[in-house]
This record gives sequence, structure tokens and C-alpha cells, in this order.
Amino acid sequence: MGIVERKLEVTSSSIASIFGKFDEHVILLEKELGVSFVVRDDKIKISGEEEKVTLAAQIIKKLAGFAENGDTIDTQMVNYTMDTLKNKQEKELKDMSQNTVTLTHLGKPIKCKTIGQSDYVKNIRDNVVVFGVGPAGTGKTYLAMAMAVNAFRRNEISKIILTRPAIEAGEKLGFLPGDLQSKVDPYLRPLYDALFEIMGSDNFEKNMEKGLIEVAPLAYMRGRTLNNAFIVLDEAQNTTPQQMKMFLTRIGFNSKAVITGDLTQVDLPSEKSSGLKEALKVLKDVNGIGFTYLDRNDVVRHPLVQKIVDAYDVFENRKGK
Repeated sequence: MGIVERKLEVTSSSIASIFGKFDEHVILLEKELGVSFVVRDDKIKISGEEEKVTLAAQIIKKLAGFAENGDTIDTQMVNYTMDTLKNKQEKELKDMSQNTVTLTHLGKPIKCKTIGQSDYVKNIRDNVVVFGVGPAGTGKTYLAMAMAVNAFRRNEISKIILTRPAIEAGEKLGFLPGDLQSKVDPYLRPLYDALFEIMGSDNFEKNMEKGLIEVAPLAYMRGRTLNNAFIVLDEAQNTTPQQMKMFLTRIGFNSKAVITGDLTQVDLPSEKSSGLKEALKVLKDVNGIGFTYLDRNDVVRHPLVQKIVDAYDVFENRKGK
């Protein structure tokens, strides 16, 4: 097959974002697609086999569009854009790029970075209860909290409640120093950190003092009815079936609940079953409940995280045989 050339024109302001630091993005594309890039001012020349040059041109155009929208172009986005266009999902990619969830306190838009994340956010908008299940780094908790903050800012709800079961990696609260609050804070810290980033620490503290934001262990939910609230249950794989039922029956009028978890990271004692795993089976046909299953393609952390998820999947599958 002969070598062809194709020239593209993009805005000079987008070139640096598209190419990345030390041209890491085009080096990645050259390696994966077997094409070569040459830049002259705001013109990009792509050389290689015709089919691959066509795909490379589509990727560059899409990345240029992201850059012009103010999106940060990183290795994850380049890889994801390439894989998505290879699978001819251009429309879904366009829909995803236009899906701004909310703004951080600094005015930075929080956007879905994968089609799976976009489906997850749509599910949250359309349902009263949503289960977001998937491996680490897929944005399950962060996007749920971004949606909670957005609903709070729009006065759709009057309170945000974030909760987790107080169990991690086999450790027991009683062995930790300090009072109850200092014991549970380490388990809730990831939730605090995400809210600090989205709302800003001052705004977060002010709403905490007013009781409009509550971050608490799951046990604190017992006996309550939660009206006019956006509730996020994080690390739900570590709930027992009884805890999960207790949580789901707390939901009151004009409330929304998002339950997130990773079934590959259950820290419960071996004799106890996961409430998340059971709930996914029990509630699968209930109207008003949405389910989003994210996978390794939705990992938006360091590219190595995706490889780690893959390696563990292979290991678990072998062990199960």
C-alpha cells in the first residue's frame, strides 16, 4: 500500500496542547498508527498509509476541538480519542465532550472524559437512585459529588450527604487513636478532598457549619429519613446486605441517591457478602433505578492504572478457573 500525505490546518494556540510536552502525544500516535507528523506554523502534515492517515487526521481534528473548548489534553484523552474513533464512535465522543457537569470554585469546568462517564452522568440526571460500579480511577465518586454540588447550587436540593461504611482493608476503628471523629475522618478524607476541590475550602466549611453538607459514616444514617437531599454512598462494596437495605430505605421525597463501588475491592470479612453485589441483583428490574458499569476504558488516572486493572482482571480470571 502506497504512502499518502494529508495537510491539516489548526489554530496555532491549539498546537501545543495537541502535541503535548516534548511532543509526547504525537510520538504516541506515530507509534500506535505508524504515521509521521510534521508541523509548519499552524499546518500539520501527516504521512503514512491512507487508512491510518485518515484516522490520524480525525484524531487531530477532535483533539483540536477539545483544546479550543478549553479542555486539558493529556495522554489519557489522546488514547481514549484514538480508541473511540477506531471503534467508529465519533458521535458519542462529540456528545461526551459537550457534557459539562459543573464548575469548580475556580471556574474550571468538570467534564466527562469518557463515554461511560457521560452515560453515568445522564443516568444520575434521569433517575432517583443510581449505582455506579467500576474499578478505581473511573470517576465514580468525583462525578457523583460534582452532580451533588451542581444540584445544590441550582437549589434543586437543600442538603448534600456523603457517607461511607467505616471499614477499610481489614483495619478496625477501635485500634486508631483519638475520639470518634478523628477515628472516622481518615475514611472520609477522600470525600472531603473532592468537595474542597469543587466547592473551595471556605465555602465547604461554611455549608458544613450550617448543616447543609454532612459527611458521616454509614452507621449514622440509621433511623433517619432523608428528604430534599442528594446522598452519595461511597465504597458501597463494603456494605453488608442489611446496611445496603437500611441505606436505600432512608431515601425521602425530592431526594436523589448515588451508590458507588468496586466489586474487585471488597474488604469485608470472607464470611460476609457484599450488600452492593446483592443489590445489583435484587434491584435490576426496578423502575427509577439506574445502573452504570464502568470499566478499564473509563479509567482517567495515570495510564499505568489501566494496566494495573487489566493485570488484576487477568489474574482473577486465571484464579477462578
